[in-house]
Formats: sequence, structure tokens, C-alpha cells
Amino acid sequence: MTPERLAALHALAFTAAPRPWSAAEFTALLAEPSTILVDRADGFAVGRIAGPEAELLTLAVDPAVRRAGLGRQLVASFEAEAAARGAEVALLEVAVTNAAARALYATLGYAQVGRRRGYYVPAGALPVDALVLSKPLAPAERR
Repeated sequence: MTPERLAALHALAFTAAPRPWSAAEFTALLAEPSTILVDRADGFAVGRIAGPEAELLTLAVDPAVRRAGLGRQLVASFEAEAAARGAEVALLEVAVTNAAARALYATLGYAQVGRRRGYYVPAGALPVDALVLSKPLAPAERR
């Protein structure tokens, strides 16, 4: 998936907090060897590896196909790739206002380990807290 397509899909998926990322931001991120991109026609997950940790930076699914399991598949593929690269734990941040994403991550085994007050600042709105979630990656996934 091109950086331009990633940016367009990200803009469809994120209309408030967090803000959509630009094609230039995706281009820079994808140039880093630590980056993981898992993509399908209607969604993607992007993250990076830092030592034993994998951070899921963003998950975007076209609103027209949400609630069909694509987000779950993308996260699972991200986790598998992160574990294959030696990560032992996956981390992510999610807006407290994003109930659908919070429910998804809970069903996938993520637990809250922190909170960042006022982390997201939507244009023309009050800041939104981010929850920091974590999940150990199963040893069987780390090969």
C-alpha cells in the first residue's frame, strides 16, 4: 500500500482524535527498518519494534467495512510479525473516547498499564486522554 493510500485510508478512519497522518509521515515511518506494516485492501496496522517491545502506532479500517473482523486480523498479524522479530510485549495507545477500539483491544487481551492525560488534542475540542495498553506476546509466537 502506498503512503498516499495509507494517508487516505487513515483520514477515513480518523475524523477526530487522533488526527489523520499525512503521506509524508507514512513515507518517513516506512523508511525505518524497525517499522511493521500489515495491510489489506480496506485497512492496515503500522507499528515498530524497539528492543523487546512492539508498539502498535495506528490501526485503520475503512468505516464501510468495520465490525467484520478486519481490525482483529490486522492486530493479530501485527502481533505475529512483532513476535517473529523478537518482541515480547505489544503496547499501544487508544483514546478514552474510542469505545469500539477499546472493546476490540480488550477482547484481544490488552490491559491498561497507564494513562496519558490530554494526549490527543482534536481541532476545536477539549484534549482527550489516551490509555496505554499492553499485552504479552505468547512464547509460541516468538520464533
